[in-house]
Amino acid sequence: MKRWLLGLVMMLVVMVAAACSGGGEPSASDGGNSGGDSAGGESGGAEEVALDFWVFGATNYEELAAQYMEENPNVTINVRVAETDDHHNGLFTSLSAQSGAPDLAMMEIDRFDKFKQAPDRFVNLYDLGAADLQDTYLDWKWEIGESLDGEILFGLPTDIGPKAMYYNIEVFEEAGLPTEPAEVEELISSVDDFIEVGQTITEKTGKPMVDSMEMAYRAKMDGLEQNYFDEEGNLLIEDPDNGVKDAYDFAVELNDLGIVGEYTMWSAEWANAVNESGFAVELGASWLKGWMSDNAPDSSGKWRVAKLPQELAGNWGGSYITIPAETEHAEATYEFAKWLVAPEQQLTSFLSPAGLFPSAPEVYEMEEFKNTEDEYFGGQSTAQMFADAAQDIPVVYKGPDFMSVNDEIMTALTNVQQGADPEEEWNAAIERINTKLSR
Repeated sequence: MKRWLLGLVMMLVVMVAAACSGGGEPSASDGGNSGGDSAGGESGGAEEVALDFWVFGATNYEELAAQYMEENPNVTINVRVAETDDHHNGLFTSLSAQSGAPDLAMMEIDRFDKFKQAPDRFVNLYDLGAADLQDTYLDWKWEIGESLDGEILFGLPTDIGPKAMYYNIEVFEEAGLPTEPAEVEELISSVDDFIEVGQTITEKTGKPMVDSMEMAYRAKMDGLEQNYFDEEGNLLIEDPDNGVKDAYDFAVELNDLGIVGEYTMWSAEWANAVNESGFAVELGASWLKGWMSDNAPDSSGKWRVAKLPQELAGNWGGSYITIPAETEHAEATYEFAKWLVAPEQQLTSFLSPAGLFPSAPEVYEMEEFKNTEDEYFGGQSTAQMFADAAQDIPVVYKGPDFMSVNDEIMTALTNVQQGADPEEEWNAAIERINTKLSR
């Protein structure tokens, strides 16, 4: 018996010594940690992890992922790029099935609230220490990434879409109007000025002021603090003081004046119109430049950017990086996401052809940011203009059914442009919306 007990004690001693040596393989739940080092750190015996990263649209995230992998050889990042609708539909399907979701995914701001309805399908980034990063980003951008009670952080801020007025100097010259940004800002300093200049341009050139009914509508829509829903989920658009009907009426007014084009955004016809100076003004977000330079390269040098009147300013677009709860490498994924949206990488994304505009104000003070000159805009430096616009954007609650409601209103405006009665179309849209929401 004594010999048996002695053997047992010796075996336990060996086991304890082996455990204390740290030579074992870390588990997936460690997030790739080994000996206290993150899997996102420099090798150091960290577990090798492979992360799936789903993105949409034009970004430089493939290049940044390659840089991160070079610096962190234990991490492999598989980037999948899809069109915006396909990306979000695929993500929604996989999250609903609780199978097939990536380790991290971009989320577009207009669709974010729909996904927030299932908080259990995402990692709460506050649990991983994200509160330490909050002061790095614009307040309004950070708050939109939270749950309504502020207890859950669904995503880290990436780019934003502060708006300005993209204007075509060839069209302005043809209409006998000034083309220097400061002069254009003085010329169009109010909504009434915008309408008056639009009438002048169409009268003298035969070209529309604005490319589409969508842009005419978004001109006022993007600046509303509350648009379709309140935070309790109540539909607001039947309230005449809400602002949505005013945005609708503004688009109808511009159309009645004959200064709105019939180009469908993102279509080949629209790209040709950008290339060929087919319209005068695009009320665009900062990221639009990347699309224009990629899809309308022949128009380089023909466009400039000026500040919008406050009533027509706002935010259009932007995204977040989320971590679906299915990931087996939450810590490693978070380390990469944190690195990806850090100010230094946001500067790189801004300077890339994608032109993603930073949500970290620290970038606005960097010399490389302040000294940018954009060849597409004739060497104009536009960075500070968008940075100033970014400071005045309110927190906007979109609601989970934002896209459904928006689609119905856009259908109404399309019908109006084809000759339908505006009030009848508005009422029909409200009826369709209420039917959808009651299902």
